[in-house]
Amino acid sequence: HHGHSVSHGILDRVGTRNSPPIMNLAWNSSFMWDGGIADLDLQSIAPITNHVEMDETMANVLNKLRNSPVYPGMFQKAFGTTEINTSNFLKALSQFMLMCVSSNSKYDSVMRQEPGKHFTESEATGYALFKQKCNTCHREPLFTDHSFRNNGISVSSVNDEGRYGITQNEADRYRFKVPSLRNLSFTAPYMHDGRFLTIDAVLDHYNSQVQHTQNLDPLLQNGIPLSSSDRVNLTAFLLTLNDHSFLADRRFSEQ
Repeated sequence: HHGHSVSHGILDRVGTRNSPPIMNLAWNSSFMWDGGIADLDLQSIAPITNHVEMDETMANVLNKLRNSPVYPGMFQKAFGTTEINTSNFLKALSQFMLMCVSSNSKYDSVMRQEPGKHFTESEATGYALFKQKCNTCHREPLFTDHSFRNNGISVSSVNDEGRYGITQNEADRYRFKVPSLRNLSFTAPYMHDGRFLTIDAVLDHYNSQVQHTQNLDPLLQNGIPLSSSDRVNLTAFLLTLNDHSFLADRRFSEQ
């Protein structure tokens, strides 16, 4: 985001949401903060054609690829044809995203009982706290239950109504998809509108700043009380979810 709370698109146009990370999408049944897309093969159409994000047409994108000196040969290798059409173009994008699997954090190594891999005392205490206070929504091992919830943040300046915009069900107003906590150190800013820049700010919210907005999740009626030591230990555990091998994988980096 380069310092922005919400994502910027073409010509530096300002969006309304914070782009979620691309990882472990194979286990998702819906995509976007509001769950508005149910098929990963179709997800890419949204940012490509969105006026703020890429402001393109599918036809123009396909023509660019067809006229490329590189891509027809790559499609030949992948699909057995140099033809580039909507179907194989979207399939190529979804298959790439499905490759982005993050499963080699310290947490994963400890859970697999790999030799020499153990939580520190602080991390172990934080893990116990996590299971007590956070695990209902951020369920292991993906650290999300893929549900849509209102976690008590104040309504955004653009009045983003979240899941309600898709379902038109009053019970879904201001509900957003529960994000994964994996690679938390590298996915700031946090929340659908990027309002929190640090993990500390997120913990401040749950500890003492939960707003009783419409459809507030029942689990958060009293927030999540955390002592100073709780916060230190919980943060120590959350940092074990960082997967440095995934983040350094050159297959997923700009070459």
